[in-house]
Amino acid sequence: MKMSNGFMLFGQQFPKTAAAHLAFVQTKAEESALDPKTNHLAYLAVLSAAGMTGGLDFHVGLAKQSGASDAEIKSAALVGMQAVGLQVLDGFAAVCAALRSRQ
Repeated sequence: MKMSNGFMLFGQQFPKTAAAHLAFVQTKAEESALDPKTNHLAYLAVLSAAGMTGGLDFHVGLAKQSGASDAEIKSAALVGMQAVGLQVLDGFAAVCAALRSRQ
C-alpha cells in the first residue's frame, strides 16, 4: 500500500507528531466496537464524502486486507452522496482507480 506524499512528508518533517498520530489511530481502532472491515469501510465513506482523495488508495488496501469486497468498497465510497452530494464522485473515482491497480 502506498502512503500519500503528504503523509510521508509529514512523517519526515515531524516524526514525533506522526508517530503520536499513528498511536492515536491504533488505539482508536483497538477501542472501537466496529470490526476492522466495517471500520475501514466507514472510513472510506468519510474520506469520500469529505473529498479527501489523497488517502483513498492506502485505505482501499486496508479495507481489502480486512476482507472487504470490491462491491462493498465501491458502495462505501458512495454512502455520503445523499448527505453531501456529487462531491463523493471524486472519491468514488479514486476508489475505482485503487481497485483497478490491485487487479
